[in-house]
Amino acid sequence: MKANEVRGKEDSELLFEIKTLEKELFDMRFRSMTEGIANPARIKALRRNVARMKTILQERQLGVAGQETR
Repeated sequence: MKANEVRGKEDSELLFEIKTLEKELFDMRFRSMTEGIANPARIKALRRNVARMKTILQERQLGVAGQETR
């Protein structure tokens, strides 16, 4: 997910997506340890997406880079 796509979403939507992605990340980590996964690069992508969303939420909270709370 691109940063522009994330910036177009409401805070509540971002919080919901963060929870969803973190649960998926946990499940993927667990499966990778026990049975292996088909696409290990997905873990890296999930981590980055969560970090991107959290960063944009923090920017909005601080009022950095012209972000407004939605």
